Amino acid sequence: MIAYLEGRLAEAGESSVILVTPGGVGYEVYLPVHTLSRLPERGGEIAVFTYTVVREDALELYGFQTWDERQTFAVLISISKVGAKTALAILSQFRPDDLRQVVAEDDVEALTRVSGIGKKSAQHIFLELKYKLKVERVPGGAVLNGSAPGSLYRDALTGLCNLGYTEDEAGTVLKNVLKDEPDLDVGGALRAALKALARGR
Repeated sequence: MIAYLEGRLAEAGESSVILVTPGGVGYEVYLPVHTLSRLPERGGEIAVFTYTVVREDALELYGFQTWDERQTFAVLISISKVGAKTALAILSQFRPDDLRQVVAEDDVEALTRVSGIGKKSAQHIFLELKYKLKVERVPGGAVLNGSAPGSLYRDALTGLCNLGYTEDEAGTVLKNVLKDEPDLDVGGALRAALKALARGR
């Protein structure tokens, strides 16, 4: 299975890109909408974790910015009646942590925001995710992948607690910061959270 690719962007379409490796081989890779919207200019460097989907009539590659997103895709396509395109549509609407939040809050209706998913399908997918997604509640109401205790959220929360803030106080603010700016690193999350705490947010 092809699990990772890096190279230059040759072409970009509505749902996929052509990624050319240093060896000169070009792969078509389907990407979530949020990744497609942040592509470099043609000829720019890109790197994605990939999942290979083999069908009777095709071999398709799906690409993701993070390993967590790739693994969540694998969980989604393991659900009966959820194909690769539907799983990609779900991850275009929800990041992995967003899905964990949906599960933690029993928010079945949220899944109906994905194009092509009705109430009945949403209920089916939700029940499967309850069993297959590892979810752990943390202070402030946020959730984490249970298999990733060293996550950005936990690292940033530890830093804030070391500065004298309580877990409940810091957790609530940090959750809002990461919701507004999900691409922050630990240092950026700490700085943004400290500014918010200083404002009494």
